[in-house]
Amino acid sequence: MTDPRSAPCAPLRVGILGGGQLARMTADAARVLGLETVVLDPDTDAPAGQVTRQVVGPLEPHDALARFARQIDVATLENEFVHRGALEYLAEHGVMVRPSIHTFGIILDKLHQRAHMDAAGLSPTPYAPIESPADVPAFAARHGWPVVLKTRSQGYGGRGVAIARDASEVEAAWQRLGAGVRPLMAEGFVAFTHELAVMVVRDAHGDVAAYPVVETVQEEYICRVVRAPAAVSAATADQARDVATRAIAAIEGVGVFGVELFLGTDGRVTVNELAPRPHNSGHYTIDACVTSQFENHLRAVIGLPLGSTSMTANAAVMVNLIGTRSGTMDHLHSGARRLGDAWVHLYGKRDLRPGRKMGHVTALGATVEEAEQRARRAADALEL
Repeated sequence: MTDPRSAPCAPLRVGILGGGQLARMTADAARVLGLETVVLDPDTDAPAGQVTRQVVGPLEPHDALARFARQIDVATLENEFVHRGALEYLAEHGVMVRPSIHTFGIILDKLHQRAHMDAAGLSPTPYAPIESPADVPAFAARHGWPVVLKTRSQGYGGRGVAIARDASEVEAAWQRLGAGVRPLMAEGFVAFTHELAVMVVRDAHGDVAAYPVVETVQEEYICRVVRAPAAVSAATADQARDVATRAIAAIEGVGVFGVELFLGTDGRVTVNELAPRPHNSGHYTIDACVTSQFENHLRAVIGLPLGSTSMTANAAVMVNLIGTRSGTMDHLHSGARRLGDAWVHLYGKRDLRPGRKMGHVTALGATVEEAEQRARRAADALEL
């Protein structure tokens, strides 16, 4: 297929594998650019399918994938729960896949991802594959406790991480991660002062732009709050942006990528994980940056010039809206709207469940503290 940049005026149809909230917000951004989108998702009531055309079917080789392929020119990802064969099928049938199958393959398996970051000098944390609970104490004997256990694939939203602080916690961690149903890996525990993140956007020609460095606040392995910019020194912020952009260059990424980072107690910034798609830590960009992560993702994958990643306010804070009970969301309007000093984004998920991300709130301010106060006030007003 011809590089879209060589014919930027051609009407391009962008296919999104996955129909969740990230696809929904990408489809919203596509309308601003005058792009047509189609999503593929097995859920007949997928959030993105409420705002754009949807093909219902699994994210793997299937009759639905063939119908999807006939409707699009470029394919991109909303999540990592995609069968590699689906991407290969699309490429074989003339669809440009971005990020590439090569890049996706590196990120899909976190063991391979870690090896690439280690080779690039961006994450020196020890790691190893784990085949049985007995491998964990052996790993700890070499590298010390605690040990971080992860599923090597499909660990999203905190569901693929467990920490064993000593040998007595290994069995519980093993069971939490499926008792070996999926391959696991171990990592050494990083002593850190801050969890940081940078959204990096890179196009097929190597042009790259980085959003401000943000601090993420995790609770029970789920991101609860994102503060922009992070309360770190200018030197640390520069180091974080450098590490993040080098990480995406190392995997030849095209599109927007979430780069999760640790600021170690030694002052060094290292890579934790990469996400080959828009990321929760970048949702604030919709309301707080010149160009949102979703618009820049589309710009990168179709070959348009990248937009400015500058913030439009001194500070912004995003608070995730996490379900605390079971029920429905029929009483709240889906989409984006103002609530006091904040913007509320609801994802169109009908079923409310404890721990489920239902939306997010973003507020701006002269300081991070002011923005967070406004965002939390709006979040508390929504009974979820």
